[in-house]
Amino acid sequence: MAMLVIIIFFSFFICPPQLSLLASAHPLDPLSPAELWRVRAIVKESVPSHGKNLTFQYVGLQEPDKPVILSWLSGHTTKSPPRQAFVVARLNRKTHEIIVDLSTNSIVSDQIYRGHGFPILTFEEQDAASDLALAYPPFLDSINERGLKVKEVVCESFTIGWYGEKKSKRVVRVMCYYLDGTVNLYMRPIEGITVTVDLDAMKIVGFRDRMKIPVPDAEGTDYRASEQKPPLAPSLKNIRVIQPDGPSFSLDGNSIRWANWKFHLGFDMRAGPIISLASIYDVDKDEDRRVLYRGYVSELFVPYMDLTEEWYYRTFFDAGEFGFGLCAVPLEPTKDCPENAVFMDGYFAAQNGSPGKIPNVFCIFERYAGDVLWRHTEEMVPGQVIREVRPEVSLVVRMVSTVGNYDYIVDWEFRQSGTIKATVGLTGLLEIRGSSYTHSSQIQEEVYGTLLAPNTIGSYHDHFLIYHLDLDVDGDANSFIKSTLQTTRVRGAGSPRKSYWTVQSETAKTESDAKVRLGSKPAELLVVNPNKKTKMGNPVGYRLIPGLSATSILSDDDYAQIRGAFSKYHVWVTPWNKSEKWASGLYVDQSRGDDTLAAWTRRDKGIENRDIVLWYTLGFHHVPYQEDFPIMPTITGSFELRPTNFFERNPVLKAMPSVAVNSSNCRVVPH
Repeated sequence: MAMLVIIIFFSFFICPPQLSLLASAHPLDPLSPAELWRVRAIVKESVPSHGKNLTFQYVGLQEPDKPVILSWLSGHTTKSPPRQAFVVARLNRKTHEIIVDLSTNSIVSDQIYRGHGFPILTFEEQDAASDLALAYPPFLDSINERGLKVKEVVCESFTIGWYGEKKSKRVVRVMCYYLDGTVNLYMRPIEGITVTVDLDAMKIVGFRDRMKIPVPDAEGTDYRASEQKPPLAPSLKNIRVIQPDGPSFSLDGNSIRWANWKFHLGFDMRAGPIISLASIYDVDKDEDRRVLYRGYVSELFVPYMDLTEEWYYRTFFDAGEFGFGLCAVPLEPTKDCPENAVFMDGYFAAQNGSPGKIPNVFCIFERYAGDVLWRHTEEMVPGQVIREVRPEVSLVVRMVSTVGNYDYIVDWEFRQSGTIKATVGLTGLLEIRGSSYTHSSQIQEEVYGTLLAPNTIGSYHDHFLIYHLDLDVDGDANSFIKSTLQTTRVRGAGSPRKSYWTVQSETAKTESDAKVRLGSKPAELLVVNPNKKTKMGNPVGYRLIPGLSATSILSDDDYAQIRGAFSKYHVWVTPWNKSEKWASGLYVDQSRGDDTLAAWTRRDKGIENRDIVLWYTLGFHHVPYQEDFPIMPTITGSFELRPTNFFERNPVLKAMPSVAVNSSNCRVVPH
């Protein structure tokens, strides 16, 4: 969904420090406020005096080359890699890719991008586009003709996609909503009016008032606790999370240690949380072993299924068009995160290059929900009953990104067993289309959604998140193995059984071999290091345990599907390439699908026993129901990366049970 510009209340600017550059403790740390100020100064100094329309669309760390990081990490070199920034800027209607070296205070390169597509939209230009609509006389006339109050109208900007045009201008469409009795503006769309704004010229270039549809009523749409009227649901008693000895994890800047894990956590205005250099300590080997070099959400594709004039172009790419990290919101202690959580701030570059701050953008906490890590009760030993139980305690890193109407809760969870679990929760508000219908019996044609309340249609849509997972399983030379479970008939008289299943394994040689669409046959999906084996002779590895099985069912020639082609498969595997970070391409707004994961893999490069990247698509088909109105309960999807012959035995066998804390709440209930 497009970004509502009114939520930038937390994106305040930070006063510039002295221009002396603060040293960074880790080469993968995100750019600090001091560094962002320095980048701004260096870029602005390089712009000629007529470049007053310079805007910063994206500023992030120019990631050092992977071999350099690994050499630094292994201690082969004590010198930290140079700190550089990657800047995407707009100047005189052209997109510039600029690399800034912060150690020399200089610009390494400044290239004009001449391909298709445009960079991430800034909050400021979305705000300006909305303001234009609210001051445009024909628009105001349309509002007055509907009997609405202009002061109760709120507008937002929508990217428009690409539908075969040979030339594209950087434009957005502005759609509006009505408050007047509720803060839940998304339940009160003003249908039929479309305002088109040229962002470079910042002027209205198109206006149409096509039809007048009743604005849905405000009654019953407000979700605030203070506005709820009796009867109310029974309230629960307070639940507390207590760690009397403090947390078991430690933070050193952006580096985190917990139990047998250590990893680096960074913030990026496009991706949000980036997990790097995740390794796990092997007690038996007495060494830290590499697992995940880099992991993050590469893209989030949200195509709506409504074909009406005001809706057909709503096929959003929330990371590449609006910035998944840029849309992150401050987390509320004891609500978004438990009371034992520790918080970290995030910093981004505003349109003028000044650093903005998102306080509490991440929370980090240990979770115990009564789950069991492992257990067994043994009653076969004569004269004994043996019971051993270990509680499942995990470490969670969380961010919430509010991209317009939707709130995405993104968790990275680390477990003592060596498992990494990624979870996303979807909540917030549906995208609603106004309608003249007040009962489902009135509907005679395709309405592309569900009638949820009078004049209120919840539109069908999808959510596809694709994760970039640069697994380095015990090193960076890895292979991808598909192990299919196959039914085999028993032949001969050797057994009374008629069938069994066995495993047929195939190592993917090229990118085309590795594409997987789940659901037809049960399969094990492994990333292994063919050069490292256990004492039993099995290659060490990690396996992907998929979650939801949804993939896109749009036709391959649909323009939205061409741009979001990664959503056709659950799994892709590519050889590592520093430039191949974003599954939908570097420039997504009005892109044409020529710089995407699907386009890269057409080269069908070799992936066996190489440094490879696993891409996993977590998909949701969303048919709205009345329970989603006026605000959605959270629905979740997840996947796991789990060790597979990575350890010689259960890695948490020697995890000692924690000491019980006496509590007056712990009692035996009499029968």
